[in-house]
Amino acid sequence: MCIATAISLLMILICAMATYGAYKQHAAWIIPFFCYQIFDFALNTLVAISVLVYPSTIQDYLRQLPTNFPYKEEIMSVNPTCLVVIILLFISIILAFKGYLISCVWNCYRYINGRNNSDVLVYITTNDTA
Repeated sequence: MCIATAISLLMILICAMATYGAYKQHAAWIIPFFCYQIFDFALNTLVAISVLVYPSTIQDYLRQLPTNFPYKEEIMSVNPTCLVVIILLFISIILAFKGYLISCVWNCYRYINGRNNSDVLVYITTNDTA
């Protein structure tokens, strides 16, 4: 319980740092959140690979669920191959969404980093024809 609480507080701190960094336009404050996202994406990819390589573990996991788990019997009655495909499809959707969020954070970091860079050229154009 103490470890879960510490991890939760650390995640709140990392998210607050990213929010503060985006608000105050400090690119370095966004990096810990970006690293967390990459780590989370890698872990979810490993879950997808383990489901693909060891599809029988899904049935073992379902057997270990408590007897009062909702729809346990219905899920157990589904064809194991179909269940693996459904789970992989669900994980793929989650991975695609996480990849999109990673690209959003990276684009925010690049924008702030480029905005604070003094080497950026600014061109001013006017429609003054006089």
